[in-house]
Amino acid sequence: MALTQTDIARVKALGFLRNRGTELFSGRIVPAGGVFTVEELAAAAELAARFGNGKVAPTTRMTLEIVGIPYEQIDQAIAFGEALGLRFGGTGAKVRPVTACKGTTCVFGSYDTQALGREIHQRYYLGWDKVALPHKFKIAVGGCPTSCIKPSLNDFGIEGRRTPEGVRYQIYVGGTWGRHTRVGDPLPRLVEQEEILPLLEKTLLWFRENAFQRERLGAAIDRLGTAALLSALEGDGLPARREAILAAPLKQRP
Repeated sequence: MALTQTDIARVKALGFLRNRGTELFSGRIVPAGGVFTVEELAAAAELAARFGNGKVAPTTRMTLEIVGIPYEQIDQAIAFGEALGLRFGGTGAKVRPVTACKGTTCVFGSYDTQALGREIHQRYYLGWDKVALPHKFKIAVGGCPTSCIKPSLNDFGIEGRRTPEGVRYQIYVGGTWGRHTRVGDPLPRLVEQEEILPLLEKTLLWFRENAFQRERLGAAIDRLGTAALLSALEGDGLPARREAILAAPLKQRP
């Protein structure tokens, strides 16, 4: 039977994108903090050989796509991957896979980017997996101003900075890359490490409460003004209303 749009949408929500002109799909395997172990790579190769066409394609967000999976084998591929510790995902209007640069294995890296990436992965990629957002939300963790991982072109970007007092962090909000490129707004001050996750959660809450459905964070900032977001990030009103914000329906354009 021919695939329906309902079929295609169902598996897209699970991390499977249709290969153009076929009824085959590429499934995205998401790592924690942008790093795969050798065991996970071996498992991905086994998945590709068993369910796909034998090819594995890295993506710009550090996931691996298993190419050429028939629709009728997708549920089997998911179960097989889970048994080997692999998780498909990385699509939809939600927190997307977290990217992180090499961090302390690089001569310029100022802190352990991958450890922070894993923590964000656990708290927000996995922890917010069921949270519907207005649009996709991308997070990048960079170790220095060389900006290899391009924090300023993500919805929330973290960039390590060496200062006389020690490592601090420049945060960027509202960056996008692609058809509509927008350089993220830098927060007006460098922040300490313990401020990063609270700022990330406030940004996510502000985005969910204020953006229209299918509107990226940067577009919402341009519509409402940078000052509106900065004021919210400095206060505690968003965390106090967390449950209400997450339970509310997404805003629709008038």
